[in-house]
Amino acid sequence: MAVNVGDDAPDFELQDQHGAPVRLSGFRGGKNVVLVFYPLAFSGVCAGELSRLRDELPTLGGEDGVQVLAVSVDSMFALRAWSDREKFPFPLLSDFWPHGGTAERYGVFDGEKGVALRGTFIIDTEGVVRWKVVNAIPDARDIGEYRKALAGL
Repeated sequence: MAVNVGDDAPDFELQDQHGAPVRLSGFRGGKNVVLVFYPLAFSGVCAGELSRLRDELPTLGGEDGVQVLAVSVDSMFALRAWSDREKFPFPLLSDFWPHGGTAERYGVFDGEKGVALRGTFIIDTEGVVRWKVVNAIPDARDIGEYRKALAGL
């Protein structure tokens, strides 16, 4: 099942890198969400993408109106080590069990490789998907496109 622009974003609750539960619906009425699925922590392209998000978060709306949620199939423990090393200011969510279940609900899980594709969904404060892009595993996303999509909300 693929989630498309105009759909209600499927709700989920996943643990962040500190073991705290994060529920997508918890941001309704407050913040737009940039939901970023990525294959694996500690990998080159993923590190580059999330580092750019970290560095450019203020230009995306930052703490005020935009919440970045980054999701991979890594364990909470691996995500904690990576987050501590890279100083990511946003939650890294573990889609570890059921393995890739949330990525699968969004239509971005590669069952043969066991990881998520590079899918990004911008979800408005009402919980509706307003923009999406899905790239193959080796293809980095353009953060400038996130900025354009968020400006249109």
